[in-house]
Amino acid sequence: MAYAQFKPEMKKTHTILVPNMLPIHFHLLIKVLEQFGYHMELLESTSRTVVEEGLKNVHNDTCYPALLVVGQFMEALKSGRYDPDKTALLITQTGGGCRASNYIHLLRKCMAEHFPQVPVLSLNFAGLEKGNSLELKPAMVLKMVYCVLYGDLLMTVYNQCRPYELNEGESKQVLEAWQKKLLKLFDGSRYLSAEKVYRQILDDFAAIPRSKKPKLRVGIIGEIYVKYSPLANNHLEDFLISEGCEPVVPTLLEFVLYCAANPETNSRLYDYRNFRTMAFGLGYKFLHKKQVQMIRVMEEHGEFTPPHDFEDLRSAADQYISQGVSMGEGWMITAEMAVLAETGTENIICTQPFGCLPNHIVAKGMSRTIKNTHPNANIVAIDYDPGATRVNQENRIKLMLANAKLHA
Repeated sequence: MAYAQFKPEMKKTHTILVPNMLPIHFHLLIKVLEQFGYHMELLESTSRTVVEEGLKNVHNDTCYPALLVVGQFMEALKSGRYDPDKTALLITQTGGGCRASNYIHLLRKCMAEHFPQVPVLSLNFAGLEKGNSLELKPAMVLKMVYCVLYGDLLMTVYNQCRPYELNEGESKQVLEAWQKKLLKLFDGSRYLSAEKVYRQILDDFAAIPRSKKPKLRVGIIGEIYVKYSPLANNHLEDFLISEGCEPVVPTLLEFVLYCAANPETNSRLYDYRNFRTMAFGLGYKFLHKKQVQMIRVMEEHGEFTPPHDFEDLRSAADQYISQGVSMGEGWMITAEMAVLAETGTENIICTQPFGCLPNHIVAKGMSRTIKNTHPNANIVAIDYDPGATRVNQENRIKLMLANAKLHA
């Protein structure tokens, strides 16, 4: 089946729609990509129509994240807000064996049936979809890396401020102000002065008047899309804050480092080495160095809890599971649970999307093992699928929180 191709001249004429997984990060990323000639728009619809369109256009055995992404694109194209003749779609591919690499084919099949003129672009670093992917230039990749770093810092400190703010909405005001400031920094080279910018961000969030009364910290782990996407997890972070909790969300850079580390790990396990493994190995060292820099700045500042060093995650994983378990989010989910439990965040929600078999094995399947080592770990798996109701999901979380408060 022939699919529409994204031609170079379309950069000037087409709007590229992007599904919203991480609101803070993606708002920054699409604006930075516009500096390279792409006009992008983030899809933020969370209506039931998204799920209904997904059910109409994707086989019902397909995983929930794929259903939502296809449904969000179809809802947008059918809404009349966009001209199909001047619209393209963009999704990411990780290069693994899971939905993040493979549902691009479902999306293209759907477009061929309903909007054959709409091309589907891939954003990947694994050499996939070479004929129909974003042209990744070194300057673009570097800016994308810093988008992830700044997005992670903003997300981390925002989640540590919002539950405690004395003036409602002040944390969001500081967040939005910094999103605008960062765009100006990315216009030139000032974004490279990361340590200076980190300290300014930390100072501004630290200045927000906050309550000193401790709150229940709740970790959110699981499949990457459902873990982060408000559409997929029914605004889980907002719900936890409304219940008097502090959500603890792993950074996006952890997943990027996981993807960079796995090729080298596999080359060691299966005794082979090639240019790809060497390239990913160098990429891992660069990214990990940047992560360590951010952690050091946060520790020196002293006001906020920094993310976990990825090497600590790898050490934690080795106590429970092989790093060769790399399908989907693989060993990283087990490691995230272990590290959270070890560092005092014993209440953990594991977001389980329908159809995600790796996630059920390395998350739900490993939770008992984590509990055996950390008896106080309070882990609950919440299923997210087209038939699950928000009320049932939130009631299960309330039961978990009631148990947590009982033993606090």
